[in-house]
Amino acid sequence: MKRPARRREAMAIPMAVYAALFVGLSLMYIMGLSMLTRGEGFAAIPPVTLDNYERIISPIYLRSLLLSLRLAGLTALFCLLIGYPFAYFMAKARPGARTWILLLLIVPFWTNALIRIYGWKILFSASGPINQLILALGLADRPVKLLYTDFAVLVGMVYAMVPFMVLPVYSAAERLDWSVVEAARDLGASPLKAFFTVVVPMTLPGILAGLVLTFIPSIGLFFLSDLLGGSNTMLWGNMVHNELLKSRDLPFAAALSVVLLALTGLVILLYRRKGGSAETMVF
Repeated sequence: MKRPARRREAMAIPMAVYAALFVGLSLMYIMGLSMLTRGEGFAAIPPVTLDNYERIISPIYLRSLLLSLRLAGLTALFCLLIGYPFAYFMAKARPGARTWILLLLIVPFWTNALIRIYGWKILFSASGPINQLILALGLADRPVKLLYTDFAVLVGMVYAMVPFMVLPVYSAAERLDWSVVEAARDLGASPLKAFFTVVVPMTLPGILAGLVLTFIPSIGLFFLSDLLGGSNTMLWGNMVHNELLKSRDLPFAAALSVVLLALTGLVILLYRRKGGSAETMVF
């Protein structure tokens, strides 16, 4: 019994070394950099200080953080409302149909993300198809402002993130014991009651994994908010990007990154405490 356990531990050593070198050291570097002082150019110099973290408390950064959390939360919610029914009916489809549905879900994402987001930019523009349709139907006298709004950013985020909800929910629904659902129906439960009392609890690990996989990346999708939100929507990822490449303030950009890492760690911790499993997380 001891030999297989030792063999598994030995096989885990390369991954542990990789994580320590390329994850642990990187995190330590970012945390150390966040406590230095800005120098000339891209330099970070002593003395060690916590001023970078004190700057984050200012209203402009708190507003950006709250906006990022709000949009990320709405993105996760709408991805759940759209992705769960899609994944549920895909799991109930015939095996051959599942393959084609899954292929249709994944194929559009073989195209570069920037190209797909530019497609939404064209749709939301003042002269785009949506506004042309609104004007043709007489619903408005002038083009409706859709582009460079929080709404446009939210739509783009949901479009980009919904597959990350579908896949873990589909993975959980595919392993669902349908005989339990049939037993609930035989005992008098309506289809709706059987769904909410049997199907949803049994697919909860997939739901939690999908919420995590859609919520966390949405906080830092700076390129998407740049294209669809412009200067009106400054997410936390935009703050890191601007401080790093425009202001060239490496210590403060590192401090912003540490806050983002802390939020990510907190969300994953809550996910694991609620019963999430690594197996569902990676589908």
